[in-house]
Amino acid sequence: MLRNLASTSRLGLLGFAIAMTLVAAPLAAADYVQAAGSSLTFSGNYQGEAFSGHFPGFVTKFAFDPAQLGQSKLDVTIPLATATTRNADYDGEMRGASFFDSKKFPQARYVATKFRALGGNRYAADGNLTLRGVTKPVVLTFTWTPGAKPVLAGSAVVKRLDFGVGGGEWADTGLIPNEIKVATKVMFQTGK
Repeated sequence: MLRNLASTSRLGLLGFAIAMTLVAAPLAAADYVQAAGSSLTFSGNYQGEAFSGHFPGFVTKFAFDPAQLGQSKLDVTIPLATATTRNADYDGEMRGASFFDSKKFPQARYVATKFRALGGNRYAADGNLTLRGVTKPVVLTFTWTPGAKPVLAGSAVVKRLDFGVGGGEWADTGLIPNEIKVATKVMFQTGK
């Protein structure tokens, strides 16, 4: 009887240890991939005249769980040669050596691994943007709408001169402000 009791106690302890291991193990955030209908835009003004544009072909990968922010990661690849304002004069200059220099630096990349809850469905991603070979911190604030087709909608301010975008004569912030607003709305589907 003592042997059976000891055996039962060991099994109970083993079961308890397994349960505690499962509880203590970090849960992986859900993996999402970008779906059709997503957008990544930028806006500013040139000599007081507003302009806006977008980055066709950007790709977003997102691992996210509001209950496990420490396991979350955002990775966005942004092709620069296709950036467009739909104004041929602006686009030629923007893709050229003074701004994006897209022949030398064909893409930018934003990676965030630190996330903060801001209340409700609002969050902040503390990430790094690499643009023109320069990496600097950029904070993306966003809302998260969960569901079968979740949506991240957010914005950030990028200080263009920190990345050498618009150097030389274009460094004059009276022509183009240093702060450019970037906005995104990314539709997701579950990754495979």
